[in-house]
Amino acid sequence: MPTESGSCSTARQAKQKRKSHSLSIRRTNSSEQERTGLPREMLEGQDSKLPSSVRTTLLELFGQIEREFENLYIENLELRREIDTLNERLAAEGQAIDGAELSKGQLKTKASHSTSQLSQKLKTTYKASTSKIVSSFKTTTSRAVCQLVKEYIGHRDGIWDVSVARTQPVVLGTASADHTALLWSIETGKCLVKYTGHVGSVNSIKFHPSEQLALTASGDQTAHIWRYVVQLPTPQPVADTSQQISGEDEIECSDKDEPDIDGDVSSDCPTIRVPLTSLKSHQGVVIAADWLVGGKQAVTASWDRTANLYDVETSELVHSLTGHDQELTHCCTHPTQRLVVTSSRDTTFRLWDFRDPSIHSVNVFQGHTDTVTSAVFTVGDNVVSGSDDRTVKVWDLKNMRSPIATIRTDSAINRINVCVGQKIIALPHDNRQVRLFDMSGVRLARLPRSSRQGHRRMVCCSAWSEDHPICNLFTCGFDRQAIGWNINIPALLQEK
Repeated sequence: MPTESGSCSTARQAKQKRKSHSLSIRRTNSSEQERTGLPREMLEGQDSKLPSSVRTTLLELFGQIEREFENLYIENLELRREIDTLNERLAAEGQAIDGAELSKGQLKTKASHSTSQLSQKLKTTYKASTSKIVSSFKTTTSRAVCQLVKEYIGHRDGIWDVSVARTQPVVLGTASADHTALLWSIETGKCLVKYTGHVGSVNSIKFHPSEQLALTASGDQTAHIWRYVVQLPTPQPVADTSQQISGEDEIECSDKDEPDIDGDVSSDCPTIRVPLTSLKSHQGVVIAADWLVGGKQAVTASWDRTANLYDVETSELVHSLTGHDQELTHCCTHPTQRLVVTSSRDTTFRLWDFRDPSIHSVNVFQGHTDTVTSAVFTVGDNVVSGSDDRTVKVWDLKNMRSPIATIRTDSAINRINVCVGQKIIALPHDNRQVRLFDMSGVRLARLPRSSRQGHRRMVCCSAWSEDHPICNLFTCGFDRQAIGWNINIPALLQEK
């Protein structure tokens, strides 16, 4: 009887304890709900600079995380209650049983296993939820400031270079490995002119600063200057492609995925077959060409390790710029001064100064560990260089010993371009991405890319057109298409 009395007393205590614990669970849940509900109401009521769509997405994702943690918290409380119940049962019945220590050991193992599972589930849920909210927030933000506007499809091979005319009418130019250069209507995406004068890959295209002239460089060891006359078609309403994808669609695409081309879209546009001037002095592929300020001279860069300066009117070679140890990869001219920068596979780029007719000085910039794919001028005394070593460096021309900023990326960088007015650098990558940075090395955005939009193969080049109302950034790649983007620069800089 004393044993029964003790057992009843123990059972009664256990029942009261479970009842008290159950009340504690309800109280804890209630206080948790009140505590978690208050900040959300405050967040929804306060003013925010975030777009409403971004705030809504953000609140929904935080709500999902909150519910996941609440469910896990309740499961944890249930597990603890089960452990307490088992402990009470052992305390009431297991004292006289041999091997009680073994039972306790088994219970300890079970509790430890349950706790381990709970911990792993918490980690997995937290990691997945955090990753989802971060990626969704970045995707939504990038889509809000970077929108694909138009695709320019018509080349039969990869596009090496893209450029925008600096005079009216403003057209887009592309240079392709299919031996042609095409001029496009930016608004409609229609091909306006086809140039077929080269017998090799067309590696670059640049427009004259004041006339309707184009300068193209080719694998046939020449550079051509040709005149074009275009009549822009009536623009059609631009479809909004920004809503055609969701965050989950930001996936990797196969290299075999390329835009469908039904027939030759450039076959019905006017064709130019003969150049006004052919610049012939190189003994190798001419990889790039550009106009000097004023447009009376042009510079070319070649795989024969030299850059040549020509008189446009007479086609005569004025200077042969030697000094690089390996093939040249790019050349660029200053927008307001007689300065030229050439880049090379020898890991250097060189600055050539023609401001004084009697002295042609040269400065060598060393800082990369692999091929310098391009180097371009910005406003003032800065040069930005990109390399296959996956870095971009910003240099001060007055101090060439070390860069003033370095951007490190995860992929080789091709022909970069700088938005001169806003000092934003567009980086086209081998891995099909295009990223935007400021001059101090801060990442601003990544252009959206999915299974239905963006480049599907290596992005070769980028070009800004700051004054165009529809598209202010263009990219081209080896997927045979060029793309026009609208970058909301004020919003981009505000997020920074």
